[in-house]
Amino acid sequence: QVQLVESGGDLVQPGGSLRLSCAASGSIFSIIAMGWYRQAPGNQRELVAAITSGGSTNYAASVKGRFTISRDNAKNTVYLQMNSLKPEDTAVYYCNADVRLAGPLRYGDYWGQGTQVTVSS
Repeated sequence: QVQLVESGGDLVQPGGSLRLSCAASGSIFSIIAMGWYRQAPGNQRELVAAITSGGSTNYAASVKGRFTISRDNAKNTVYLQMNSLKPEDTAVYYCNADVRLAGPLRYGDYWGQGTQVTVSS
């Protein structure tokens, strides 16, 4: 019913920058919140940053001051600008959306397929 397509993952050197994008499409009435999570090998998936439709944001302590989340409500798209990247930022990054679906009142939680970010020299 709802698809999330991520892009922007890449190999980057420490100190470099990347911008991830995630576009939502499908039977969407409105998107309540969107966020980015990441999972490194052997670790649990963790929240990186989230943003509500009103623009309120929340960041993991490890990325505060380095990462910025933003969204374009008209395009149902969320972005993650990642600066001053560190090797410990290496992970698969997943997009998440809490959606009110079109039609009868229903809500859903959706995930993208993930995009690999590797920080290495």
